[in-house]
Amino acid sequence: MKNISRNLNQTVKTFGLTFVLLLCCTCYSPRAACAGEWRVSPIRLELGSAARSGVISVINEGTGRFQVQMKAFRWEQDADGKDQYTESNDLIFFPKIMIFNKTEERILRAGIKIPAGAKEKTYRLFVEEIPEPKKAEGANIAVAIRFGVPIFVKPMKEEFKGEITKLELIKDECRVTVKNSGNVHFVINSIDIKGKNLKGEETFAKKLGGWYLLNGASRVYSAAIPKEVCTGTAKLDVEVKTDHFTLHGKLDVDKSMCQ
Repeated sequence: MKNISRNLNQTVKTFGLTFVLLLCCTCYSPRAACAGEWRVSPIRLELGSAARSGVISVINEGTGRFQVQMKAFRWEQDADGKDQYTESNDLIFFPKIMIFNKTEERILRAGIKIPAGAKEKTYRLFVEEIPEPKKAEGANIAVAIRFGVPIFVKPMKEEFKGEITKLELIKDECRVTVKNSGNVHFVINSIDIKGKNLKGEETFAKKLGGWYLLNGASRVYSAAIPKEVCTGTAKLDVEVKTDHFTLHGKLDVDKSMCQ
């Protein structure tokens, strides 16, 4: 084992190793998003017939020099509500590469070629740091930060609408299916699931976090319920809070659902 370890150390010192880590920031806080020692502001753009273009500030808050590149992707969600990205030419943006000196701020301009129409179109403009190659012995870690700025292209008339399409209890797991049945996105802030017994006393409580839900998409949120708690629960109440409305659901629990 000592010989193996010594040989491995010699190999690392001779050839060197560089690991590149790509971190994708996808928060929806209204505050500026930080990525290492640089940040972008605002962290989202809303475009449409009234505003065909917008600007994003990229700010270097560090003392080092770095460069970033920009790429545009169409943002959709699959049948499970998972984000899917496809490279797109629908957006106009410039510059496509930026080089920053210490504490420098630069402007990124982005616009749309075609308005959305009946439904909102959604994109992400990724600002991705290009790591500089480092020549050194040993293992070097180059961290590349990437932030995807959401860009929403509004339809002529916005309709915010959602529904709980399914509420079920299967094998000690509560599953809540939320669907966006409107023509624009909304953000699910929280999902509160509470159980009550026949006396109306609370037997179970679980709060789940949410995310963007794009128009036409559905997503399943689930919470495990201990079997001994499940068998003593007679009713489940669900409250889904979004940034535009609140949804409610109820389920009468049968003990057979807990097996």
